[in-house]
Amino acid sequence: MTEKKKTTIVLFSGDYDKAMAAYIIANGAAAYDHEVTIFHTFWGLNALRKDENIQVKKSFMEKMFGKMMPRGPENMGLSKMNFAGFGPKMIKDVMKKHNAMPLSNLIEMAQEQDVKLVACTMTMDLLGLQQEELLNNIEYAGVAAYLADAEDGNVNLFI
Repeated sequence: MTEKKKTTIVLFSGDYDKAMAAYIIANGAAAYDHEVTIFHTFWGLNALRKDENIQVKKSFMEKMFGKMMPRGPENMGLSKMNFAGFGPKMIKDVMKKHNAMPLSNLIEMAQEQDVKLVACTMTMDLLGLQQEELLNNIEYAGVAAYLADAEDGNVNLFI
């Protein structure tokens, strides 16, 4: 019996298009029966944020980070051609015409395929994000847990 292949992805970017690429690769790897982990750190955590405003106790600086960062995957900007928010609207229209799945659906698909979605606890502390503000059914860990997954990885990506 062959051992299951592993794919790990560090999602550092908070750009919609880069997060889409990470989730397209993750879903493809899962479809090919890879054990997949996406470790969300820094701006990549925005892909795991809930769309709605969750009332939690925060310091002034934590509140400021929360207001400046996009809430949820569909509110993330593009890496190029953002055009003050018009770029994401244009790309989403093009995606709809070509029946491409939006990022929020790719995240749901990843969860259905048992892709391990991990939120970096150190970054959560730095940015003042709390578990209540992130999606349900995800895991919380530090870099050591990611490295343990990546150590046996056949494919390891940093996006």
